[in-house]
Amino acid sequence: MTAINHIGMFVRDIETSRQFFINYFGAKSGEMYHNPKKMFSSYMLILDGGAKLEIMTRPNLCEDENKTNRYGFAHISISVGSAENVDTITRRLLNDGYRHFDGPRTTGDGFYESAILDGEGNIIEITV
Repeated sequence: MTAINHIGMFVRDIETSRQFFINYFGAKSGEMYHNPKKMFSSYMLILDGGAKLEIMTRPNLCEDENKTNRYGFAHISISVGSAENVDTITRRLLNDGYRHFDGPRTTGDGFYESAILDGEGNIIEITV
């Protein structure tokens, strides 16, 4: 079974954005995740009904819509049920000519994931 796991969005001010979703949409916030090596921080927000939004920030973000490190929506994460499926689907995509972005790997906050770029350069995360 596949399902959208979460939507990721880069923001300038992560704390203000977090409060926006908490105050206006009743989001429940997880603890901040911070990866000092990648200079990356994020919160996973859960909305009523279970939809998840990951708000993220890093110091080198830009306005250029042709860059993967731009502000705004950053990626869609699709859950495929197992680490084996992550690996299998990643290999299939790469064999079909799609570009590798990251992984497969276990992230610092415990997700097993891979990321590829679709035909238009959008980041598609594939996760358990």
